[in-house]
Amino acid sequence: MKKILITGATGQLGSELLVLAPLYTQYEWVFANRTQITLDNLEILQSQLEVIRPDVIFNCGAYTAVDKAESEKDLAFTVNHLAVELIAKYAKENNVKLIHVSTDYVFDGNSSIALNEEAKTNPINVYGESKLAGEIACLQENPESIIIRTSWVYSKFGNNFVKTMKRLMQERDEINVVNDQIGSPTYAADLAQAMIDIIESPEWISGIYNYSNEGEISWYEFALSIKEFGGYSCKVGGIPSSSYPTPAKRPSFSLLDKKKIKIVYNLKVPNYKDSLRKMFA
Repeated sequence: MKKILITGATGQLGSELLVLAPLYTQYEWVFANRTQITLDNLEILQSQLEVIRPDVIFNCGAYTAVDKAESEKDLAFTVNHLAVELIAKYAKENNVKLIHVSTDYVFDGNSSIALNEEAKTNPINVYGESKLAGEIACLQENPESIIIRTSWVYSKFGNNFVKTMKRLMQERDEINVVNDQIGSPTYAADLAQAMIDIIESPEWISGIYNYSNEGEISWYEFALSIKEFGGYSCKVGGIPSSSYPTPAKRPSFSLLDKKKIKIVYNLKVPNYKDSLRKMFA
């Protein structure tokens, strides 16, 4: 029986994989939290992997506090770069299949067309820099890895934009949301299913893949959809990013082109509204 290790098991993606795992009893699932797989301590991490001895690793663990990363650069790079490098090396040496999750924040946001896997990377914040360094190290140490870049992840678990909006729309009469950052959200349950579908696929084709839901929207338009499905009466206004300054700059355009993953792994990618509706249901 193949053993699948999930790092970052308590995060959004890990939690959605935990929901799906009982449907795939042909695998032994190991859901590792921060104490079982310690991404910020490389000395412990090596021995932890040797104890678990997985056949497949889903590396869903990451340092994701985008604004905090600006002042915690060393920690962000340890988790998002050095730990990934170590995991990729372990996977290579032990013939382990690795799917590593990355981000649209590896781009600078200056594109006006959907970004494919070959698009030039140029992160504009520390979080993006640390994730790009992790991607590069991952493929250098283990060219057989699969990297999935995703964006605007939400689910019923953890902290995310959808849950924040639901709460604010019930508490307030009026909210403002940035309307000049364009991309597409990702329902973590869809991404979790896509990762399992890749493992189930008869052929393993390594490399970088993009995955988010279909649709090209701003955060403001996303908020309007949340309002619609939640049936909230809160007034939603659109504002420019300049009116809502944050420690870390955000890419203004990070829409991902999903053609490659759809063709190579024959995946169906749902529209963001269908997935949002499913989460509300």
